[in-house]
Amino acid sequence: MQTRLRSLTGNLNVPALAALLCLPGAAPAFGAMQPCGAPATAIAQIQDGGALSGRTVELEAVVTADFSGDRGLRGFFVQQADAQRQQRPGISEGLFVYAPRATARAGDLVRLSGRVEEKFGQTQLTLADAPAVCASGIPVTPATLTLPASDADLRARAGMLVRLPQTLTVSETHELARYGTLALSLGRPFAPTQVALPGAAAAQAVAANSRNRLLLDDGSTRQYPEVVPYPPPRLAASHPLRAGDTVSGVAGVLEKRHGQWRLQPVRGAQAPAFQAANPRPGAPARHPAATLRVAAFNLQNYFNGGGALAAADNRGARSAAALARQEAKLAAALRALDADVIGLMELQNNGFGPDSAVRQLAARLGPDWRVVDPGTRALGGDAIAVGLLYNARATEIVGRAATTWLGDRSRQPLAASFRAKAGGAPVTVVVNHLKSKNCADAVGAQADQGDGQGCWNPARVQAAGALADWLATGPTGAPGAGVLVVGDLNSYAMEDPVRLLARRGYADMVAKLAGPRAYSYVYNGQAGYLDHVLADAAAARHVVAVQPWHINADEPAAFSYAPAPGAPSVPAYYAPDAYRSSDHDPLLIDLALTAGVP
Repeated sequence: MQTRLRSLTGNLNVPALAALLCLPGAAPAFGAMQPCGAPATAIAQIQDGGALSGRTVELEAVVTADFSGDRGLRGFFVQQADAQRQQRPGISEGLFVYAPRATARAGDLVRLSGRVEEKFGQTQLTLADAPAVCASGIPVTPATLTLPASDADLRARAGMLVRLPQTLTVSETHELARYGTLALSLGRPFAPTQVALPGAAAAQAVAANSRNRLLLDDGSTRQYPEVVPYPPPRLAASHPLRAGDTVSGVAGVLEKRHGQWRLQPVRGAQAPAFQAANPRPGAPARHPAATLRVAAFNLQNYFNGGGALAAADNRGARSAAALARQEAKLAAALRALDADVIGLMELQNNGFGPDSAVRQLAARLGPDWRVVDPGTRALGGDAIAVGLLYNARATEIVGRAATTWLGDRSRQPLAASFRAKAGGAPVTVVVNHLKSKNCADAVGAQADQGDGQGCWNPARVQAAGALADWLATGPTGAPGAGVLVVGDLNSYAMEDPVRLLARRGYADMVAKLAGPRAYSYVYNGQAGYLDHVLADAAAARHVVAVQPWHINADEPAAFSYAPAPGAPSVPAYYAPDAYRSSDHDPLLIDLALTAGVP
């Protein structure tokens, strides 16, 4: 049963007079709790170092936000009235009150009794008795908070009403549909080793990014709510919120819950204003000088099943209906690339026969599309593999397809040389997918060394060296063809494998032509590119444009073809379009391949 007491004195707008209006005889109704205006513990004392943790206290404060009920946070926030604030540097004067059987109203001055506890990473008061309402209509002045902010800055405002005067950037939407949360930052944070060398410089970037992150929550513990309020009035497939969009007028109650600092919105307050600063882009047009377009695309586990969609090694669609949704999205994206050659990653490694994943995907693109078959049963022993498709109407293979073993834990690359049928020099395209940063089974030197490169970095370095050695032998038998190394190297731009390949003569064409803020992947609110276009000198002179197509990395995960575990069985946000067809953005590489050497 929920309990709510109301003052018989009506509204009061002057905090200094609140203590004069306590209800006569209120204290006996709540056992040992003292009447309004009696000496009480200041919230600053409760928040000062945990000295009162485990003790029962009484306090008198103003309710700033109510999130009661099982679908809310099961409590409310209080803050010391402006006139009673102690203004102690670094000490918060707000507090969460865990009250599963009580409600509260913002603006009420209440007297509370409860036990001080540490829960979910924050100090809270667990309510012992029903709150006594001493007065109503008491305003509270919000504190100002700006990003970046140190942990000490945030702790000094924990549990308090705050406002952020800045225009902030949406840096992540991964949990938007699941928990109603999104990450905000001042500007767009980049992955540390995307912009800084591994080691001390990357550690500085990690620290800077951690200070530049705040979650905007929805005041609820519900998973997969029917209505996600961001962007207003609600999230929808036709009304997305993308990383890179901006928001102003952000305000709410600051708290640390489940290890992350977040703002809970105040009901009835003005909603934050979202701006579609990063709208969905159409497919990039070809460069006017291009004679050949190559694309590279990580498909996020396209498994066509091989007759067993529920097999233990299946990392993709778990049903025929989900597979149909996935194929519709992938086909929409692949067709729109307008590419002559497409390098693929995360294909089911089930060979090159008519029922294989790579051939079924080619069939979805139309009768002109062909599969590059190196003549092997499969490409190594991993569950996923790379692949190459080409449009036979516009392009032809020169020489032979080739693959090689790059070492333990490394997936085999696939290389072929192509020439436009309209004429021009050939180019060799080698598609790769190096070992992921997943730390399963990583020990010793392969474990995370804390330098920003994650697990399995030595394996990726070894594979990069073996790849350069192999390419130096001209494995496709196309003399004079420049070489493009494309694919997911699972290494950001400043990491060891990419720098090794640079020393071996392969230039980073994404950095050169897409610019210093290029990205194709967003993880933990940090942008960067694991997907690369590296060119030797012979190929680099022909590359006229490199363009990531931002259809995936910025989109909410809920827009994908399949729901997450625990989500509704049919995705509520699904549309058979290119957006969120994968978790990586495809890269488009335009080349002007002349007949002779420039």
